[in-house]
Amino acid sequence: MTDHKRLAELLFPDIQKTPAEYEALYPPRALPEGAMVTRFAPSPTGFMHIGNLFSCLIDRLAAGKNGIFYLRIEDTDKKREVPGAIDAILSGLAYFGIVPDEGMTGETSEEGDYGPYKQSLRREIYACFAKALVEKGMAYPCFCSEEEIAALRRQQEADGVTPGYYGEWARCRELSDEQIEEKLKAGMPYVLRLRSFGNEEKKIFVDDKIKGKLEMPENVQDIVLLKTDGIPTYHFAHAVDDHLMRTTHVVRGDEWISSLPVHIQLFQALGVKAPKYVHIAPIMKLENGNKRKLSKRKDPESAVSFYVKEGYPAEGVVEYLMTLSNSNFEDWRKANRAAPLSDFPFTIKKMSASGALFDQAKLEDICKDVISKFTADEVFSRVFAWAKDEDEPLYRLMAADPDKAKAIFAIDRGGAKPRKDMARWNMAKQYMAYFYDELFVPEDPMPENITAEDRQAILTRYAAVYDEADTKEEWFAKIKALCEPLGFSPDVKAYKKDPAAYRGHVGDVSTVLRIAVTGRRNTPDLYEVLKVLGKERVLSRLAAAK
Repeated sequence: MTDHKRLAELLFPDIQKTPAEYEALYPPRALPEGAMVTRFAPSPTGFMHIGNLFSCLIDRLAAGKNGIFYLRIEDTDKKREVPGAIDAILSGLAYFGIVPDEGMTGETSEEGDYGPYKQSLRREIYACFAKALVEKGMAYPCFCSEEEIAALRRQQEADGVTPGYYGEWARCRELSDEQIEEKLKAGMPYVLRLRSFGNEEKKIFVDDKIKGKLEMPENVQDIVLLKTDGIPTYHFAHAVDDHLMRTTHVVRGDEWISSLPVHIQLFQALGVKAPKYVHIAPIMKLENGNKRKLSKRKDPESAVSFYVKEGYPAEGVVEYLMTLSNSNFEDWRKANRAAPLSDFPFTIKKMSASGALFDQAKLEDICKDVISKFTADEVFSRVFAWAKDEDEPLYRLMAADPDKAKAIFAIDRGGAKPRKDMARWNMAKQYMAYFYDELFVPEDPMPENITAEDRQAILTRYAAVYDEADTKEEWFAKIKALCEPLGFSPDVKAYKKDPAAYRGHVGDVSTVLRIAVTGRRNTPDLYEVLKVLGKERVLSRLAAAK
């Protein structure tokens, strides 16, 4: 029979603190009744997925103004850690305006009273709780090598039984004190395993806040708590951390549902209450008529960095994700056009249990709408900042004459029906191109219903009367005055009544002028465009078009 306390001292001779001391060090949070404590707990091992961002948004919304949303870094897998990943995570969240209330604030800095918020700095805490489990007879050292575990699995497969380390297959579960001491003295490496008290004939019941009632068999596996180097597994570390950091709701992808029996059992073994679970369905993509999860390998839009690099406005991406979060958001937005997102009455109860379909076209429409509400100065500053990192030639053009760039963005901005030409900042160069000789390339041909001779006449006559000092009324009056001498109707309605009597109408004349100076059929207000281009460039473009 094993003396559990003696074994605990043998395994953890340097651990002096007790769980009770950590309980006192991290007491229950003084928060209003019903306030939630949520967390984002990524591993610094790769890029941030759009699903992570969605989960963070839900964390932030759920915590709201009265709760706490914190950032914990789960860096126990040092082999896969990517240098600079923590700063990348923080900058990614900051770009989208998602700011944790506490937790990691940099690679080595943090804020809050419940840290350290980096798991690699919490090894002594995990060891303390592991030691307590050994003392209670709920954990034991396992000396089986990787080769022995592999052989065990092969035997289980041959026998047609559930693979794993449990029951009669758990060879180290019933080692005597003498056997354990002998192996320890010999310096044999070991992992620490949970002594599972589960029964596969019994069920666990979890009231998931999205999925509803979940029923699953209890865990019977003697899972690893601490690896041979003393580093905890994800399962054990997250249970200790979520308890001590007083997490009330764990928001995570529904791929973790299968781990619930293990996690519930760990909280039971630790003698603490498990948090409530909020399992989010993955964001899906339609491919060949079938839905599949957004893939890190196949889909560039799965990476948060994609939206930064392409220049999607952060507000637009968040607004789009809000449409995936609650089914009533779009109706709320229609009724509250100018309200901040923080006013939206978000509730986990209105989240869908099935995976939302990623809709690129809808995202772009939302971003166009968001950008259309920005001032010219806001658009300039956003494009300028984006171009500095992503498009140096455009950045240099804008830096050479900021006032001109702002004037370009000011055209047709504001008012009841602002133009919606841009969905992302990497569309700015194409939008601005005809204002700069360095970028100007005609895109659209002249209208086929206007002969070459008529086009020549329009351009020649207009160049002779153009005056950049004209008011908009004077400018358009001159265009109308060109019409009748050239055989065009100054009135579109008159042309439609008797098209055979004219070569075209005033709209055709304007189209010829628009294409001549911009190379496009569709542009913002032509009068404003000409003013920004300036008389010298306008006359040069008219001459070149002839």
